[in-house]
Amino acid sequence: MGYQELALQLTDEQVALKESVHKFAVNVVRPAAGELDRMTPEEVIQKGSPFWTVMKQMYAMKYHTVLIPDEYGGIGLDPLSLHIFFEELSYGSAGLTVASGVACFPSFYASMLAEDYLTDNIIIPYVNCTDASNVGCWAITEPDHGSDILMPGTEFFHDRKISHSIKAVKKGERWLINGQTSAWVSCGPVATTAALFVGIDSAQGMAGGGICLIDLTQKGISRGKPTNKIGQRDLPQGEIFFDNAEVSEGYMIIDPESYESMSDTTIAIANASMGAFFTGVARAAYELALQYAKERVQGGKAIVAHATIKDKLFDMFRKIETARAYSRAALVYNLNTTPPLVEYSIASKTHCTQVAFEVANEALQIHGGYGLTKDYLIEKIFRDARAGLIEDGSNYSLALAAADALLKRTDIK
Repeated sequence: MGYQELALQLTDEQVALKESVHKFAVNVVRPAAGELDRMTPEEVIQKGSPFWTVMKQMYAMKYHTVLIPDEYGGIGLDPLSLHIFFEELSYGSAGLTVASGVACFPSFYASMLAEDYLTDNIIIPYVNCTDASNVGCWAITEPDHGSDILMPGTEFFHDRKISHSIKAVKKGERWLINGQTSAWVSCGPVATTAALFVGIDSAQGMAGGGICLIDLTQKGISRGKPTNKIGQRDLPQGEIFFDNAEVSEGYMIIDPESYESMSDTTIAIANASMGAFFTGVARAAYELALQYAKERVQGGKAIVAHATIKDKLFDMFRKIETARAYSRAALVYNLNTTPPLVEYSIASKTHCTQVAFEVANEALQIHGGYGLTKDYLIEKIFRDARAGLIEDGSNYSLALAAADALLKRTDIK
């Protein structure tokens, strides 16, 4: 089951991309995600689990390089194609799509800097990896900080009483890293490299941070237990501990001078991508509900023939179409604009995750009692959608950051 494509300008390549990723999502990603959902977090990350089977297949098809420019050997999708890719893959599973997305974070940062040593040592090994043995992560969350760490441009970010838990101290030509992340680092339990956000100058508050690319296989790094959670159980998340871990001078790629602007850019790209992810989640829930409503008979006729169900289905359809239209516009604009306008990406993330949750909730309701059971996929999608309201920044906190950005750009006296 597909949707009516309203973008008349899609190229043949974009149509083919949409069809091929959708097929992979239905035939490979969704069944594996269902298996992983029933496993313990420890079983999910074990060698040979369906998580690794799917990741290896995505690496073999170069899906892990969609954000890496083609001059480095990546697929380097244009912004509209990227939205299509993310929506279709998330139709199969939000969790595995997030895993694939964060895997490229260290290489994505390296590609923005275009330094030869980063190309040779970070990007090329990642792009050429075909067996998912080179996995990155975005290590920004900390136990003492929630979504406030994702709020550059706000007063919190410059409060000198608030600083990073993970500290980086310069020693000669190396940085020593100490501290720990929170339990919410996506791919944290399995990653080999991290784009790690650290505190360098606490006198500047959170604004005195930096970003380094750190080898997670070195001495001085350990992991906590993978997080046990209600949704996106196919996405491994967990703590990372740093005990005098080392980073070479050139791998501290962002210093306090540019930390706030790079954090803003990162959130703009991540939140715009989340909009595409959860458009796919909402569509998956809607199509399950539509199919069930056609098959389930109550009162002598399929429930889809009842006015209440028709009204619910149309309302779900309307929300999904607006989510797709807006999230596409935000992603295309912000991937073509420097600096991006973060408030539009946050609006995309908060709107689309809310739509996904509301649509999944109605889809579960349409399934009736069966929707509450593990026998029906909508139960998993509902839990996955609920996680999206908090993931990548809670929607309430992100709204505060977006409002601050809006007010700064408003000329009204």
